[in-house]
Amino acid sequence: MSDKKVKVTLVKSLIGTKQSHRATVRGLGLRRLNSSAELQDTPAVRGMIDKVAYLVKCEG
Repeated sequence: MSDKKVKVTLVKSLIGTKQSHRATVRGLGLRRLNSSAELQDTPAVRGMIDKVAYLVKCEG
């Protein structure tokens, strides 16, 4: 298992976005604007970040 981490921050509002994109953001552990989560850097997490890249900022 990789011990690399990636920090994800919600920088754009979920208002007016697709329901599936909202669910993806919740799945990443983000609740409100400017909330951050530190997650394992796995292909699954990368895919989720790619799906909602226009809503989040990714570091690491």
